[in-house]
Amino acid sequence: MGQGQQETVTTSLAGAVSEEISASLAPVDAELDRRYPGDPGTRQPVHTVYVPGDAFDAGTIRSWGDQALTALDEHAPDAASFAACLGLSPDLAGPVYARVRAKLEREPVEDLRVDFEDGYGPRPDAEEDAAAARAARLIAEASAKGTAAPYMGIRMKCMEAAVRDRGIRTLDIFLTGLMESGGLPDGLLLTLPKVTYPEQVTAMVRLLEAFERARGLDAGRLGFEIQIETSQSILATDGTATVARMIQAAQGRATGLHYGTFDYSACLGVSAAHQAGDHPAADHAKAVMQVAAAGTGVRVSDGSTNVLPVGPTRQVHDAWRLHYGLTRRALSRAYYQGWDMHPGHLPTRYAAVFAFYREGFTQAAERLSRYADRTGGDVMDEPATAKALGGYLLRGLDCGALDLAEVTDATGLTRAALEGFATPRRGDLTASAQ
Repeated sequence: MGQGQQETVTTSLAGAVSEEISASLAPVDAELDRRYPGDPGTRQPVHTVYVPGDAFDAGTIRSWGDQALTALDEHAPDAASFAACLGLSPDLAGPVYARVRAKLEREPVEDLRVDFEDGYGPRPDAEEDAAAARAARLIAEASAKGTAAPYMGIRMKCMEAAVRDRGIRTLDIFLTGLMESGGLPDGLLLTLPKVTYPEQVTAMVRLLEAFERARGLDAGRLGFEIQIETSQSILATDGTATVARMIQAAQGRATGLHYGTFDYSACLGVSAAHQAGDHPAADHAKAVMQVAAAGTGVRVSDGSTNVLPVGPTRQVHDAWRLHYGLTRRALSRAYYQGWDMHPGHLPTRYAAVFAFYREGFTQAAERLSRYADRTGGDVMDEPATAKALGGYLLRGLDCGALDLAEVTDATGLTRAALEGFATPRRGDLTASAQ
């Protein structure tokens, strides 16, 4: 039979069969769209910086950047010394070091949370009231001046009985202060800590709904991050994955799951010397979080290290190597965000992130370019891999590891085209894979 010969196509099933199956699965289709809308396609910060409510002021962000630059000047004054400390390859040393310094000068903090929980502790009500009002005023002023971090907000106290009323009042004062200062800024993020039961998430939803009604905001305007710090938040007494139930209890308002390294480790009885992000208990918790969040639009964040880069150079270098290694490890496991607790962590946060994206840039760009042009190559990529490649390049662009001109030159794709690959609709992936 020649290739040009017309094929005879016949079927055995009546059209009604397909229609009946589609009708029977319509509720499932709707449920998939509701529960798994996919990644929102917005920028995800590479870290969250926590600053106690009483320590936060108008100069905090610039101060963190300046302190980080001072640490570089003192302990790694050039690319060679920084690369030697971290084990960067010679071809990455110069570009990474230059980009780290530029980032610390231009945008030292991507996400800042004014902390009214563990980092702040119990205070007289009048003192916390004033601190919450000040935080709202300073964030509003920074947003108006263009000096705010891309993402900013507060971590309130949790929904446990002992501190519930205090946490609700602090959140109310903070949000009310923002409204009175011109409205809610873009990039506003709220964190609910020590969540143990889905009902506490439901309570947070009710609280935000009440605030939206009181201030005439659009329904769903306020979202929040869920902090995973207890064993019960991973596995419930009935054996179910509590964190998955929490995401659903948030009714579309959950924006992130943040792993709390030290509270979670202590909850499991891990001794202080072994409480770290690479402990097996931490790996298990984050893996459950990752699977529960996949496809829901909720992003996962790693926790922090409590080893601070302070003291003599040798001690600083040891802390830098630890932080750099933990950050690279997290990135390879698709945890694209973490916590930073000290200005000295910023150089290695950005060094790890920039090295991660620059190391894989050429290969990722070539693979996506071949996929887009349908020219093939030595790797047969599928739509899901093209999605991952597009997301990889976009994250590199958002944090400053890559420049748009070099990405466009290497791929032949605009940012809009990259976004099309990175955040396809559900049907697009299925159809293009057939």
